[in-house]
Amino acid sequence: MTFEEAIVKAAALLGAGIAMGIGALGPGLGEGFTAGKACEGIARSPENSGMITRTMLIGQAVSESTGIYSLVVALLLIFTT
Repeated sequence: MTFEEAIVKAAALLGAGIAMGIGALGPGLGEGFTAGKACEGIARSPENSGMITRTMLIGQAVSESTGIYSLVVALLLIFTT
């Protein structure tokens, strides 16, 4: 491995780490906020807990997709260089 190849590999690994770090931050905050608000909603209206929980889980699944995309980008950076 030449010096230039080592620099490219190091940059790809650094980029993968940054992609996962930033990519996991948004879904983590979003899912935590969603779960907290769902708990508040269930506390206010226990009879609607099923609908609130179902809606929360769908929202969290959509939110988690950005984390999965960042994982795919990180894996591509690691294994294609």
